[in-house]
Amino acid sequence: MNCRSITGLLTTITLLVSTSAAQAAISDAHAKKADAVAANAIDFLRKAQAEDGSWSDKSGPAVTALIVGALLEQPHIKRTDPAVKKGIDYILGFVQEDGSIHHGVVENYSTAICLTTLAKLSDDPKIAAVIKNGRKYLRDTQWVAGKKDPQGGAIDKDHSFWGGFGYGKHGRPDASNSQFAVEAFIKTGSDCKDPEILAAVDFFSRLQGIEGNKMFGDKIEPTGGAIYATSENKEKIGIPQSQAGDIKMEDGSSKLKTYGSMTYAMFKTYVYAELDAKDPRVVAAKRWISENYNLDHNPGMPDDVKYKGYYYYLLTFARALYAHGYETIDTTSGKRNWAQDLSDKLASLQKADGSWINEADRWLEGDPNLVTGYALTALNAARQ
Repeated sequence: MNCRSITGLLTTITLLVSTSAAQAAISDAHAKKADAVAANAIDFLRKAQAEDGSWSDKSGPAVTALIVGALLEQPHIKRTDPAVKKGIDYILGFVQEDGSIHHGVVENYSTAICLTTLAKLSDDPKIAAVIKNGRKYLRDTQWVAGKKDPQGGAIDKDHSFWGGFGYGKHGRPDASNSQFAVEAFIKTGSDCKDPEILAAVDFFSRLQGIEGNKMFGDKIEPTGGAIYATSENKEKIGIPQSQAGDIKMEDGSSKLKTYGSMTYAMFKTYVYAELDAKDPRVVAAKRWISENYNLDHNPGMPDDVKYKGYYYYLLTFARALYAHGYETIDTTSGKRNWAQDLSDKLASLQKADGSWINEADRWLEGDPNLVTGYALTALNAARQ
């Protein structure tokens, strides 16, 4: 089965999602409210678009691609829409000879986000050619057999880099680049059992705090959640990293802390790969989600930074649970309709002009264009 047609995945799982619960759709009242929130966001984005078709042009094509993708998810916005047409032309202006799509930095990240949006227009022969070349570029940047790490070590299935994607500048792969690459591959036609997807699953498995993680299981808190990277940088290969820092265990040892955004990135990859419902990795990830369900901040992050990267977290949360196919989730505090919870949260945070912004600015979340793109994409997942 092709992963692009995933529906009703993991239907036998009862650990987190109750099989007795209907796949509760967002209520009419919530839908009406969410539609109004989306309309206000779209109005803001139309006004914020630059004459050259971009949003936040200093960030290259990625922010523009994210926003164009969010616009195209609206039933009433077509490819002929002036804002969409100008945005697509802007994105295509960054296509490089090697197939990548970027402005000179964060090449993988940018290419993956652009491909995910261009996939919505893949019936256009010109865009289909761009997608084909972009997919080849991403495959060539995945850490798999035939490559060597920055210290000259051969990449194989026993290497900590195996299956991951990275920025390039750090000389090692990470969960964020990897989740966007997997998203791009799935949206542009990869099957759940294609080599690039299976290798990415291997990479994410090494980020998970679970006994079955033979490489780093003893270094990550055993919660079933995920950390950020299997190596800190090119000088510290094989020394895993968490953006949430360390946590002291009862036995006095220190382990890397798992947290929300990377756990949902991992879980989404497992969903796209159609791992078996009884796979220990899936069961553990769903347990983490059940025990850490939270839309107020990025769960697992220390208090002083738990709001940084918040809208990125909401985007990943929404995409993962939408891909899974359920809206009603059994949490430790009771059954929750995540789509309604998310739409309510986003409505409460929207500014009067229709935008969102993160006052805890990190990872560019002080940019209302980027954050509104994140928020509208997350809201779209809740509304579908």
